[in-house]
Amino acid sequence: MTPNKFILRVYGLVVNEQKEVLISDEFELGIKMTKFPGGGLEFGEGLTDGLIREFAEECNGQEIENLRHFYTTDFYQKALFFENAQLISVYFLVDLKLPLRFSVSEKAFDFEIGGPVTQSFRWVKINELKEDDVTFPIDKFVVGKLKQTFLG
Repeated sequence: MTPNKFILRVYGLVVNEQKEVLISDEFELGIKMTKFPGGGLEFGEGLTDGLIREFAEECNGQEIENLRHFYTTDFYQKALFFENAQLISVYFLVDLKLPLRFSVSEKAFDFEIGGPVTQSFRWVKINELKEDDVTFPIDKFVVGKLKQTFLG
């Protein structure tokens, strides 16, 4: 029997002056997914160090600043890709440090499946963002929290 464990993930919520949030469209493990930028914490990393690393890895060396805690999972969520594991996700509001080092598209999944790049980014207006626009359960919950915070 595999022992139970926790999986920690950390995400950055980038909200611009037009009240749009940065979304990542990805193709990983044979699955198309739409999520917020970020990913798994590595052993020995703090939360903010992990988020800084994730942005650098996913966004062509992009630096972030002004990290502010937004939400930590407060309900049980079984990890999708791991047996006997509980997922805990931590979300930070972050600002992108100029210059911008990655491309932003207006089209979802603006890459060739099976090609060398399997990720693209786009801005989505918070007032138009729906829970079903993102793939994972905790992200769906965070969509509602974003609307409460930025739209009242």
